[in-house]
Amino acid sequence: MYSSNELKEITRFLLEYANRLMGSGVHTSRVVRNTRRIGESLNVDVKMSILQRTMVVSVCDKENQEVYNEVSVIPSFPISFELNAELSALSWEAFDKHLPLNVLWEKYNKIISSPKMDPLCTLFLVGFANASFCALFGGDWTARGIVFSATLIGFYVRQIMQKKHINHYIVFVVSAFVASLVASSALTLDTTSEVAIATSVLYLVPGVPLLNGVIDIVEGHVLTGCSRLIQALLLVLCIAVGLSCTLMMIRNSLL
Repeated sequence: MYSSNELKEITRFLLEYANRLMGSGVHTSRVVRNTRRIGESLNVDVKMSILQRTMVVSVCDKENQEVYNEVSVIPSFPISFELNAELSALSWEAFDKHLPLNVLWEKYNKIISSPKMDPLCTLFLVGFANASFCALFGGDWTARGIVFSATLIGFYVRQIMQKKHINHYIVFVVSAFVASLVASSALTLDTTSEVAIATSVLYLVPGVPLLNGVIDIVEGHVLTGCSRLIQALLLVLCIAVGLSCTLMMIRNSLL
């Protein structure tokens, strides 16, 4: 049986844990399963209500039926599959070993404070990935090099704007415009310029929100799934706006 303060601390940990997963791009049912698994290891019953920007966690002591509720705004974090996998593994470790709350906090803080991938490394990996898309759609080596350069510049602009906490819709419009504008240099060369321009913005496609939105709807979290799909579609629209601005500027050369 837990005291009121102990139950409050458990709720705060579970809310922090669930917020980190939700904000890092995990679909809703997985967040609920992992959080309830940790609650089961602590001998409490956990109920959750999750919307796109808000989360409510209710924790009930199974022995005395005392309940504590807490509400928070879901923050946004960079998508990290490695972090999500480690946090999921923590829920299983807690369930198998019945880890106490202080140990859970220690392991959780260690996971979220672990070194992240260097932004420069991310920049070049994204560039190579987008150049590979160009190759996949039939771009020649010149077009691939142009797409690689365009992606480096566009993604760097995106990183700078994100550090300054500029609205992410504006970030997508500007990044798409910059990348496609740089890729339009392919028009001056004897290369597959249409493929280069079209694939220069593919690094911005919000694949994770689209996938999570579909999974949430299929698994019954309809409101959250629809919210994620709407957000993803708005981002796709922003990409189209940025690309359209470039096409309007160079249309005399393109047509």
